[in-house]
Amino acid sequence: MGLISLLTTNPTAFVIIAVALALSLTVHEFAHAWTADRLGDPTPRRYGRVTLNPARHLDPFGTLLLLIAGFGFARPVPINPNNLGRWGTLWVSAAGPISNLLIAFVAAVLLRVLPANQITDLVLLYVLSINVVLAVFNLIPIPLLDGSRILGALVPSLGRSLAQFEAQPFSFVIVMLFIFIARDPIGNIISSVQRWVLTTVGVGL
Repeated sequence: MGLISLLTTNPTAFVIIAVALALSLTVHEFAHAWTADRLGDPTPRRYGRVTLNPARHLDPFGTLLLLIAGFGFARPVPINPNNLGRWGTLWVSAAGPISNLLIAFVAAVLLRVLPANQITDLVLLYVLSINVVLAVFNLIPIPLLDGSRILGALVPSLGRSLAQFEAQPFSFVIVMLFIFIARDPIGNIISSVQRWVLTTVGVGL
């Protein structure tokens, strides 16, 4: 079920989740772009992606999917692996999920140190949950996701095959089908990571 259903059932939750998602996706893509830029690849800067402006990162179709179907995507940051090398490409790919995990930990720390407040706690819990979802989801080692590029950097021969698969016009459909089929185990992993983040900073469950 997409976010759009919350407009009538829980408009407050809709606004919180929509804003948190937009900002979290923006930080995720910015982390890719900033890391590539720092490692010597001018491609993201050339395309105006080394910015925290959401308009430069959000994809209209991906956002629409998010509202209607409950999953979506931002605009991938263009990079040139030839400028980065094997390990540079790995760090650029990992930067997005790492940024989301850092945001989740910050939200968990704030939950612990700030005085209890219904609205503040709700916002922080949504932020934590959304960023754990983004981190875990993007680390799945299948084409079109960051996990695939990390795996490709670790195993170059496999990386070439994954890149060839990504270039196929049907790759998006196959990946979405896999995610739909595997949604239960993926959900279990996400729940486990959320509990780990909370318990690591000492937030009671």
